Amino acid sequence: MDALRLALWQTPHPADSAEALTRLQTVARDAAAQGAHWLITPEMFLTGYLIDPALIAARAEPVDGPLIAAVRAIALREGIGLVTGWPEANPGALPYNSAAAIDASGTVLAVHRKIHLFGDGDAQRFSPGMDPPALFAWQGWRLGLLICFDVEHDAPLQSLAARGAHAVMVPTANMAGFDDVQHVRLPDAALRSGLAIAYANACGQEGGTVYNGLSTAVGGDGSRIAEAGRAPCLLDAALRPLNAPPSTPPARTRA
Repeated sequence: MDALRLALWQTPHPADSAEALTRLQTVARDAAAQGAHWLITPEMFLTGYLIDPALIAARAEPVDGPLIAAVRAIALREGIGLVTGWPEANPGALPYNSAAAIDASGTVLAVHRKIHLFGDGDAQRFSPGMDPPALFAWQGWRLGLLICFDVEHDAPLQSLAARGAHAVMVPTANMAGFDDVQHVRLPDAALRSGLAIAYANACGQEGGTVYNGLSTAVGGDGSRIAEAGRAPCLLDAALRPLNAPPSTPPARTRA
């Protein structure tokens, strides 16, 4: 099985969806040029995350709406898979905090709805997802999707491992004061589940919330493959499943 080349985009949230799509187009082109198979954005990148709940509800769309259609067009145009998030419409209730995996042909391969909501910030804006974690096949890999706080719980990881996943891609928006997630919890979760984890975090500030950066990729043996600092960057990481021979180009960070 060939190495899975990922680009973890550590970036502040945009002001609106128009800005998000413009920035996504540029960075998708950059990530494809450096050889990445998939680009992972932070949680809720397409609309903003901890913004006015009414604004989140107003920006909610179904997966077949114009926002994800625009992302599909970017994936096809730039020839790279994209994992990114938005508020998914949920008629009669608060939207879901969702992430879609869209391959380089522009096909939506999977959608995951965040299961484990974090605190009042999520509870005021989103309904919890009730389905098992999303899992899809891509070029011999079996790849899972989780969102932020989901990866800090055993059950979603155990579900993915039991279904044959090799790695998990995680859009996230972890906050200042919770560095232990990247430093301690992710390597421990990877080691216990046997799953490689690619954790693409936000940085900078959104309203009164400060995000802690430190986007991280860890192998299924708990080894640290790549880690960013606090500033915006595109973090490159090559993953291999546990039973594959060791990998090679070293991870690098590009500002």
